Amino acid sequence: MIQTVTHPMVKLQRQVYSLVESKIIKPTDRIWKISLLYGEEWAHWKQELLEFGFTMQDTIGDLLAVEAWDEE
Repeated sequence: MIQTVTHPMVKLQRQVYSLVESKIIKPTDRIWKISLLYGEEWAHWKQELLEFGFTMQDTIGDLLAVEAWDEE
């Protein structure tokens, strides 16, 4: 049995997608808006997003459009 490890950013992406599906946020909202939902965890996720080249002014749709989270 081969066990795969899901990249942490994939988990974040799934959570954000769920928020969009629940109509809590919209794909056109800015990424900074999810900071209100993540509380103390936000500092970690913000740093991760910045390392992948996102800004807090990018849209949530931009985050959801990522197909692979490859680290170089």
